[in-house]
Amino acid sequence: MTTVQQISWRERLEAYYYLCRFDKPIGTELVFWPTMWALWIANQGMPSLGILVPMIIGTICMRAAGCAINDFADRKVDGAVERTKNRPLATGIISAKEAIYVFLILVALSAGMLFFLPIETFYCSFGALFLAFIYPFMKRYTHLPQVFLGAAFSWSIPMAYTAVGHPLDLTCWLLYFGNLAWTVAFDTQYAITDREYDLKIGVKSTAILFGRFDIEIISLLQATSVLLIGFALYLEDLLFPFGLIALLFVAFDFIYQWTKTNDRDPQRCFWAFRHNRWVGLMIFVGIVMALNL
Repeated sequence: MTTVQQISWRERLEAYYYLCRFDKPIGTELVFWPTMWALWIANQGMPSLGILVPMIIGTICMRAAGCAINDFADRKVDGAVERTKNRPLATGIISAKEAIYVFLILVALSAGMLFFLPIETFYCSFGALFLAFIYPFMKRYTHLPQVFLGAAFSWSIPMAYTAVGHPLDLTCWLLYFGNLAWTVAFDTQYAITDREYDLKIGVKSTAILFGRFDIEIISLLQATSVLLIGFALYLEDLLFPFGLIALLFVAFDFIYQWTKTNDRDPQRCFWAFRHNRWVGLMIFVGIVMALNL
């Protein structure tokens, strides 16, 4: 096992890079697109760069912070899972204390972006920090850690509303819970890839909770997300025709994911998880077209 003292600063910086998953932007994309939905809908168009840039930087930093605290929480079990055994903390390349420092620095950078945003966004950010911190530890106490992740990933939606000075109305919460349902769906796909190992080491997940009904419940969650987001677009007069077209593409994508994963093959479930990056983009394109055409 590589020790902290045996690596150079360059190797250590590379380890921090991998700790934050900057080499795997899928997680950032899955937080980024819902944030953009909310900003464009709440602002009824593109927000100013003074709002857009801090929100983007804050989103990137908080996602990276979430990865750091997640690896800190999982440092004793990641080595027993094939997919995570080479993470920097699992291999001992960096220490647990370093991971905490990285987490705090990223939180501080994200907090710095709040100086450019309204005070309401600052208050709202405490919810994001709380959820980002507790999520990694939930898999030891409940089979619903994916719900906590969904709440954390979706918190950027009310933050986006406060950033443009819009009240947290019904549309905001429809987007929030629609995104939460979608997040639970794709993170359950992700959890299926590790289910065999999680059962051995005592880590809990919705993939374990749902059991043989996992794919069916994922499909139900995906359908729920389409309906809730569709209702949100309808309330904002953004559904016809472009919002509906976007959601139809999303629905077809979900059906395609089902055809690929109904045999529960871990590699195909991981592929389906990654494929969700296009779902967020399709909805965003539909929103932009509805607002501008």
